[in-house]
Amino acid sequence: MKRRRAGPRLPWLAPLLLTLAFAGLVGAAVADRNDWSPPAWTMGLAAVALGGLHFLLPRGLQFAIGTTAGLAMYMALFVVIGRAAFPRAGEAAMGLGFLLPVATFLTAVVLRRRPLRAMAERGGPVDIRHLRRMARWMVPAFAVGALCMAFPVNRLPEEAQGLALLAAMGAIAIIVAASVHGVVLLLVDTALIMEELGGRIAVVALRMVAFTMVYVVLVVAFAALYRIADGLSHEPLFHTPAGAHWLAFPDALYFSLVSQATVGYGDLAPRDDGVRLLAAVQVVLGQLLLLFGFAELMRGRGEDAAPRPEAADPPAISRRNQAPE
Repeated sequence: MKRRRAGPRLPWLAPLLLTLAFAGLVGAAVADRNDWSPPAWTMGLAAVALGGLHFLLPRGLQFAIGTTAGLAMYMALFVVIGRAAFPRAGEAAMGLGFLLPVATFLTAVVLRRRPLRAMAERGGPVDIRHLRRMARWMVPAFAVGALCMAFPVNRLPEEAQGLALLAAMGAIAIIVAASVHGVVLLLVDTALIMEELGGRIAVVALRMVAFTMVYVVLVVAFAALYRIADGLSHEPLFHTPAGAHWLAFPDALYFSLVSQATVGYGDLAPRDDGVRLLAAVQVVLGQLLLLFGFAELMRGRGEDAAPRPEAADPPAISRRNQAPE
């Protein structure tokens, strides 16, 4: 019986979907009713364009995480600076200005794809000296943003603000294109760091699951105690800003979770001394669990990372003690 051949592997599919999904999330958030934000399709176009980066530089899912992180940071800075420095710039200028550095960067990658692909595939350890390459393009790019914030561009007419925005983004596009090697190197270093972090997480994964299960059991147990105590009382044992409040089990779970996490929003608070004492006990137990859990994770990581002793070689038999053949 012939075995069915496995379908062709698509190593770029997961990175592409991750980039598109995250870009869609951020695009839906920034494309609101404000006039200064670019439309959602602008973010989508940028995501599709950066998704093509995974075809040119196939470095895996960790490389995609670095790409999405860079896109998110760029989107956040663009929206903040655009709102403050170019509040009256037209929607077309905002969208074009946003896409200009992305398109220029990808064009530079295509033109230099062979050496960049070799660098991405080679990888290697993260070198602290790579920071100097990052500073060559990060510092000028941030300087352009600082100048936009410093000069009173926001007082200009709408068309002038749009032209100023395009000029600023054009300058950033030139900086990124001239330093495309450093930008790709940053993405590769991010991928290497994520790979190392993933290996460390895998070492302590079982202990993390065990700690989470104990944490959940503690939350549910105290939630049941709060609910039972409130149900047996003649008066509500909790209150909200609106007044006394009978506790339902979802409310008990919420109060138990925020108490154990020591968040304390104040929207649901105990009004009985017995419940306050019970909450104090939960807080102490939660902190002890957190300390012991952290100590166990660190101890387990040290044990798993320690080299295992090799089996001792059997002692050599001296020729003097060997029986004659």
